[in-house]
Amino acid sequence: MMSKAVISEIHRRIAEAFNVFDNESSKSVDVREVGTIIRSLGCFPSEAELHEMIAEVEEEEPTGYIRFEKFLPAMTKVLMERKFRPIPKDVLIQAFEVLDQEKKGYLEAEELKKYMTQEGEPFSQDEVEEMLSAALDNKENVIFYKDLVSKMTFEDL
Repeated sequence: MMSKAVISEIHRRIAEAFNVFDNESSKSVDVREVGTIIRSLGCFPSEAELHEMIAEVEEEEPTGYIRFEKFLPAMTKVLMERKFRPIPKDVLIQAFEVLDQEKKGYLEAEELKKYMTQEGEPFSQDEVEEMLSAALDNKENVIFYKDLVSKMTFEDL
């Protein structure tokens, strides 16, 4: 069983993250901000998991807003159960190494774009462009994936 101090700290962190998006101080946020709030707390659900979480905390008749009183217990449970943890750095590097069959240490932008839009859970064109803008080495015009993984990984709080 977790101590009251630990639960209190979890509640404080959730409230702090939620309040960043509670622009009208109404104890509610736009449903489209929930993913950002969850990720800011160090959790990285898939799109399907995010939709499940939203369905769990939405009103019976969806309003487009999520109330803090419904979000707090659901997010507390996620954090206490350590759900949606980020993928470890070494596993991400191994995944890129599988794609880098010639062991060059980098991927071409078009190559990565193809993988991101045609394999697994596809990314939107906007998501791909945003990721490439952060990942692409401007001098070489390639993605050095070990550098990218260092940027992508989240240090646990």
